[in-house]
Amino acid sequence: MSESTEIVQELLEATGLDKTYRTLALTLLEAGESRYLRDLKLNFNSTLTSEHLSAKECALLGLSTAVNNHNAPLTAYYTNLAKQNDATNADVAEAAGCASLLASNNIFYRFRHFTQKEKYTQIPARIRMQLMMKPVSGKEFFELMSLAISAVNGCEMCVNAHEDSLIKLGTTEERIFDAVRIASLVTATGKIIF
Repeated sequence: MSESTEIVQELLEATGLDKTYRTLALTLLEAGESRYLRDLKLNFNSTLTSEHLSAKECALLGLSTAVNNHNAPLTAYYTNLAKQNDATNADVAEAAGCASLLASNNIFYRFRHFTQKEKYTQIPARIRMQLMMKPVSGKEFFELMSLAISAVNGCEMCVNAHEDSLIKLGTTEERIFDAVRIASLVTATGKIIF
């Protein structure tokens, strides 16, 4: 067995997938004996821990990002991981809901930002956001998930607004940075495993 195949199988085992599971992207990396496979595995593993986030928070951030990215295997993986780290069904549902809500918000507020027209800021958004008002995971963590998803979706206005809210809530920059780091690495893993 080649070193590449060994790394692929370790990564698949870690995510709860069968060792024979392959996507075209994973097959290309494996066949080319890409050094990136080692990076991919290490980067994926670094989504699981943080000096500034609990294991439950890391898992919920991974889950919200995987849902946002339409990634079924990683959604299942992070759901199980979140529950293993004491996340309730309500926590899990909220992480999924956050991804959906932020999809609409990110598109809408990016549009407002891109057009730079005052008129569009005066028209009511008419996007219902009750989930954001009283989150079961707490306002600070919901803002953190919202920031991470906004960064993945590329909404500058949303990233700035959520980061400002987090700072006002007393969140450290290290905590914010780690949330975005985790979302970026879940997204990268999802380009290979989907």
